[in-house]
Amino acid sequence: MSTVAAPSPKAKAEILTPELLAQLERLELVTRKIFRGRMKGERRSKRKGQSVEFADFRNYVAGDDLRLLDWNLYARLDKLIIKLFMEEEDLHFYTLIDASMSMDFGTPTKLEYAKQLAAALGFIGLVRGDRVRIESIGQPASYRGPVLRGRSNVWRMIKQLDEMAPGENMPLTTGVKNFCIRNPGKGIVLLISDLMDKQGYEAALRYFVSNEMDCYVIHLLSQEELQPDVKGDLKLVDCEDADEAEVTISAPLLARYQQTLAAFTRGAQEFCTRRGIHYMLANNQLPVADLVGQHLRRRGLVR
Repeated sequence: MSTVAAPSPKAKAEILTPELLAQLERLELVTRKIFRGRMKGERRSKRKGQSVEFADFRNYVAGDDLRLLDWNLYARLDKLIIKLFMEEEDLHFYTLIDASMSMDFGTPTKLEYAKQLAAALGFIGLVRGDRVRIESIGQPASYRGPVLRGRSNVWRMIKQLDEMAPGENMPLTTGVKNFCIRNPGKGIVLLISDLMDKQGYEAALRYFVSNEMDCYVIHLLSQEELQPDVKGDLKLVDCEDADEAEVTISAPLLARYQQTLAAFTRGAQEFCTRRGIHYMLANNQLPVADLVGQHLRRRGLVR
């Protein structure tokens, strides 16, 4: 369970600045799949239904609503024709944040960056009438975060994110499994994580595939991890299990580190691509506005 801290106005302002909000207002979330929502929303569905916006005609079949018959066409063509209208649906948008201790690293920390990204995408969903739920990896299967909908819930979302603190060292696979148990519905799910788990990330991501969600993975690393500026004799301590290793940093060792890191990120991308999961490697120095407005736009999550 997340450690709860009192929200501060300063933290709230840092998550969603007025400049960022102005850019987000023009965007909307997009899914490649069709999901049946629970409420009317503001997005056009590929299904036909009832609204004020005309979509198409089709021939009448037994059982159709007689109120949808076009009597003018019947008078002209002597055929029973049904008018179809564009259905509007709400979208379920889930964000799952890795709040383990490894995410409490970098400037800004990876967790701080993840919360700003979650807030930005959540804001887009809320102002478009989508159903937004934000949770973290360390929550038990019985816990279900609040479902938010509508612009009036923006500050409730920010308060929830502001209370999220590092320290949830639940294995990634267990956290994702619990998430899928408590959220069996369809929708878009965004996982923001550094994927640093000694048990691996593969089993965790398979749960998203089996849940038939439209899944995006933001593989978030800090600049210090991507380009470490260290040298000399060091003792490295794992922030999650206190495992220690004494190393001497040299040019050959840094070169091997870069090779290992490249193999790690390339493996994660290939794993996701083979399973229809959108993958993106993100640097905590990339402005969230650019990540959302450019990179995620090209990948089809927003438009």
